Amino acid sequence: MMVELEGVTRRRDDKLLLDGVDWQVQRGEHWVLYGLNGAGKTSLLDLINAYFFPTQGKVTVLGLEFGKTYLAEKLRSRIGFVSASVQQKLPTHDNAYEVVLSGAFASLGLYQETTEAIDQQGVDILQELGCLEYANRHYHSLSQGEKQRVLIGRALMANPELLILDEPTAGLDFIAREELLESIAAIAKKPNGPTIIYVTHHIEEILPEFKKILLLKAGRVFASGDTQKLVTSEQLSAFFELPVNVMWNDGRPLLSKARSNND
Repeated sequence: MMVELEGVTRRRDDKLLLDGVDWQVQRGEHWVLYGLNGAGKTSLLDLINAYFFPTQGKVTVLGLEFGKTYLAEKLRSRIGFVSASVQQKLPTHDNAYEVVLSGAFASLGLYQETTEAIDQQGVDILQELGCLEYANRHYHSLSQGEKQRVLIGRALMANPELLILDEPTAGLDFIAREELLESIAAIAKKPNGPTIIYVTHHIEEILPEFKKILLLKAGRVFASGDTQKLVTSEQLSAFFELPVNVMWNDGRPLLSKARSNND
């Protein structure tokens, strides 16, 4: 079991961020965590990354139960995390190759001596993600799509068991988004690759490789299970409390608002 949450509640001051969340992620499954802004997605990710403990409930991630052991460093070295918060913390002087290599040490910036094996792994990852041509460019001079590819490369350097992608296509145009999604699909198809949790609030980003989905609404699990069974017009109309239509094409869903009789 990669992630197991049982009755997890999280309060901050008087605000209820997560409310009775149950979730199980098995090794080798690829999940979409879907919810609108403010649904609690970030709180759930922070919990999985051991940035805080639950107010109530049981949390076990990668076999480590929260409260039973000091786990922050043990856990984060086994999880690859790609998010805007990571991007903002990277030093401005590192090039793309150095950012990728820093993932081997789970550091924000490359301050350690690397080995020949680490250097070669970094080259291989850059090649795999199509980043090799801008390996020597300063990270902060790259386009947003290029930055996201490099961040994914950084996350893969530690050979993580769990890879969390927090809205990786934010700010990308259509072409850059689809190119990045192709790279993510390739990672998901690897026989011995990491289990992936893909976080989004855009239904059209869901890839065929992501067979499971958790719908999070106001800090609660609205539904979880098979993607094709839950990403339907009926289910999402109930989720949004608004009539919507879902169409599937080539394993990808497309969402639109249902037209009223007056339209």
